Amino acid sequence: MTRRVFRLLALVAACAALSAAPMKSAQPPRQPRPPNFIVILADDQGYGDLGSYGHPTLRTPNLDRMAAEGQRWTSFYAAYLCTPSRAQLLTGRLAVRTGLSSGVLFPDSTGGLQPGELTIAEVLKTRGYRTASVGKWHLGVLPEYLPTNQGFDSYFGIPYSNDMDRDEELPAAESFHRYMEPRLEFFRVPLMRDKEVVERPAEQTSITRRYTDESIAFIKANRDRPFFLYLAHNMPHMPLFRSKDFENRSRRGRYGDVIEEIDANVGRIVDALRDFGIEQNTLVLYTSDNGPWAPYLEQAGSAGLLRGAKSTTWEGGMRVPAIFWWPGRIKSGTVSGIGSELDLLQTFAALAGAEAPRDRVLDGYDLSQTLLGGAASPRDRLFYYGSSGLAAVRHRAYKAHFLIPPPGNELGASRPSEGAPQLYDLDQDPSEKFDLAARHPGIVGELRRMADDHQKTIVAVKDQIATRTGTAGRAR
Repeated sequence: MTRRVFRLLALVAACAALSAAPMKSAQPPRQPRPPNFIVILADDQGYGDLGSYGHPTLRTPNLDRMAAEGQRWTSFYAAYLCTPSRAQLLTGRLAVRTGLSSGVLFPDSTGGLQPGELTIAEVLKTRGYRTASVGKWHLGVLPEYLPTNQGFDSYFGIPYSNDMDRDEELPAAESFHRYMEPRLEFFRVPLMRDKEVVERPAEQTSITRRYTDESIAFIKANRDRPFFLYLAHNMPHMPLFRSKDFENRSRRGRYGDVIEEIDANVGRIVDALRDFGIEQNTLVLYTSDNGPWAPYLEQAGSAGLLRGAKSTTWEGGMRVPAIFWWPGRIKSGTVSGIGSELDLLQTFAALAGAEAPRDRVLDGYDLSQTLLGGAASPRDRLFYYGSSGLAAVRHRAYKAHFLIPPPGNELGASRPSEGAPQLYDLDQDPSEKFDLAARHPGIVGELRRMADDHQKTIVAVKDQIATRTGTAGRAR
């Protein structure tokens, strides 16, 4: 028998043996891993404070690249101030429903985000997510209100605004000077890890970099499982601190230095995602908590073409930049439809295969089809709350102001609009210059009915902002 014939017979025998062997049962296909979510929240960054949103001198190449590769939303909204905004972002509920709408919390506040509320972190943990909160919290300082009791596995950050914990009340001129020429010892804010203070006063000149270091360490430790990272920078809230590497680097002055340092550190996070090979399974959102804090002259941010600033319900107080980035998944482009921080809980739940709460009123919409397929945003309306309650309503292009914010940029009770509500077409007049109420009484009436119907859904709850033990930390 030749060697060739022997090999042929052996092959035939092997095939026969395989055909006679019992077939193994087919293995079920592996379920795709849910996506990671990273929310990067700036503090008091205005609508016009990015290159991709029209700023002529600020250099934000990393965020601009994300905007070009992902989705840049031009009608995305937060609340009018820090605490209400964070409550809305994490719960998907208007802050008036959680008792956190009338102002901001302070170091001596006894209120906070109630344990009965459900956060994005708690919803995602039902799908096995690891969760971390890094940066500014501002939803309560008592242990029951801290991130580790709100669904987060870990916390590292300053628990409220970076200008609080001042030892003494100063004359207005001296206080203003300390904001404009800050030193660390002026603001004795604590840096916390979980529930323990690890540094006081916090070394704020390095805080943006250290928040990013902490975030990258969390990403690295959880790169093989789904995670949710909530990174809330303390900057560019006044007082402005930046590291030596970014001093006098920007053409936009100290404010620009701070923004460009944030941009560079966003770039570090994106690079880390690419280094770990998980960028195509990670949705990143960059946005701000409200508009710019206007009284601080050249060190304040800019709302661009929008009217108003932080603490008002004009567009400049609540419309913020928003960039969604998810390589290979997001349909890139500019979205002019309405979106809100309120929409994140339901959007993330849908993308993660989690169930959003059904036992309470949610004020968000699922934006996943807009993000992934370019569909029109499902949100067609927005309710603007200020310290005095419901101040304005937007439906599609039209916005009616029922309460007008006070002059300037300080907290104060909004006053009723004289005569009829003011009406603006935000598509044609985003700067809210031309009142159309007299020309369109029917639209005013429709928006008033919409406001009345909405307010019937509001159940009175305890005001968490009002309860304080003393007068510490008057800044905000």
